[in-house]
Amino acid sequence: MDFWKDTHPIVISCAKGLAPQTAKHLERMGYTITNRGDTTVTVNGGLRDIMQLNLRLRTAHRVLVPLMRTRCCNLDYLYNDIYEVPWDQFLEPEGYFTVNSIVYNDSVRDTRMPGLKAKDAIADRMRSAFGLRPDSGREFIGASIFIYWEDDNLEVYLDTTGEALSRRGYRKLPWKAPMQETLAAACVLESGWDGNSPFIAPMCGSGTPAIEAALIAINRAAGSFKSHFGFMSLNGYRQIIPGEKAGVSVRKRFGASPEQIWKSMVAEAKAQEKTEGLPPIIASDLSDEAVEIARMNAIAAGVSQYITFVQCDFAATKVPEQKGVVFMNPEYGERLGDGDELPALYARIGDFLKQRCVGYTGCVFTGSMELSRMVGLRSSRRVPFYNGPIDCRLLVYDLFEGALEDMVMEETEPATEDLDVAKSDTTSDKQENEEDENSSASPEVEKIEETAVVPDVEKTEEPVAAPKKKKTSGMVYIDPELQDDEDEPEIEKDGGAD
Repeated sequence: MDFWKDTHPIVISCAKGLAPQTAKHLERMGYTITNRGDTTVTVNGGLRDIMQLNLRLRTAHRVLVPLMRTRCCNLDYLYNDIYEVPWDQFLEPEGYFTVNSIVYNDSVRDTRMPGLKAKDAIADRMRSAFGLRPDSGREFIGASIFIYWEDDNLEVYLDTTGEALSRRGYRKLPWKAPMQETLAAACVLESGWDGNSPFIAPMCGSGTPAIEAALIAINRAAGSFKSHFGFMSLNGYRQIIPGEKAGVSVRKRFGASPEQIWKSMVAEAKAQEKTEGLPPIIASDLSDEAVEIARMNAIAAGVSQYITFVQCDFAATKVPEQKGVVFMNPEYGERLGDGDELPALYARIGDFLKQRCVGYTGCVFTGSMELSRMVGLRSSRRVPFYNGPIDCRLLVYDLFEGALEDMVMEETEPATEDLDVAKSDTTSDKQENEEDENSSASPEVEKIEETAVVPDVEKTEEPVAAPKKKKTSGMVYIDPELQDDEDEPEIEKDGGAD
């Protein structure tokens, strides 16, 4: 296999619940979806596609290329299987690589061991081919390999991303229970916001939704924050490929290297950014500290000049006359918020939407369906999401004049009205039930012939107890970012305002 010239299945991983938004983005980019699961979307593509996906996708975590799928029953077999992969085609002998793994195998007591065995196998294969071996470690500074091992099914991937795309790098100062960047971007996209009208974010917390809205408005590529991707450390990254072209300064007859192609792609994305005619984006919070943290994060993201930050109660937030989107992520009592005070808070949110936001699209992100009832409005759409392990909904309200009277819920209506009346163009109740039944299982992705070789991916260092999972057929993928990691507090695990 020639990684740089061939076309491969490309598995795009995302947080649970974000596959619909990721699939929509891929389709807008012109890709045909060949498979979709709960946390993955699969397409076909080559060198330029791998680069474009890493650069452009806003709701994805990683871009993976399958290397191998085979049967494996213990650590010795794992070593032998991974040794058979022609790593000398993919890795530099004097380079650096990291291995990440997710393991659900009863024969393994310490889930760090498969990663260590895999490192040994790769190092021994490279030493056999070159007489020396690349360095390895936990940092994402080189090539990245990912292993998924469930029962006796082993899958090996090349992770072309490295550190997850969800870690944009601008969230330097997290606030209470921050919203992950990819989730915030998905919420903004699902709100129906057009990028040209006002975007108002009361209760802004650390500012992630407002910052993601600003990035969308200026058309900044989400991957432009990263200085290193896994594909940059693969063998051949700086070698000329005859017939390839990169930018106007490189003649096709001389060819171009993947490095030149990437730099040309990044420069093109930069040239497509907007700096004028941008819509008002307003972020407010009652806490002075939260507003300052949001401002500092926006500075780190390079969009502070496009966002107006205000310290005030959410109900006092200025709402421009031009109609747009109001996005609110209130506390919902998982770890933040006083349970006795939250019903009154949600009632005030409803009053704010009805009295101050007529003509807007109102969006409330919450993990409490009972509290959402207190808003007092019927949602036109209910989009399912997960905030870490918490089952959440983005409730969308069309606050058009003349329609508010019909939207107001009577106090005698059942508390489950907003949940049981399926008005979402994103999901039906039947689909939601199917999602709940399969919530513990990984999605199926495109099957690869046994021992078929393509490229690789990464490992979790800390031992993790293998939970009981519903079995699924075919190749499956669970993103390492979805595993609990107490050393990474910036990835949210609980509900609350951002």
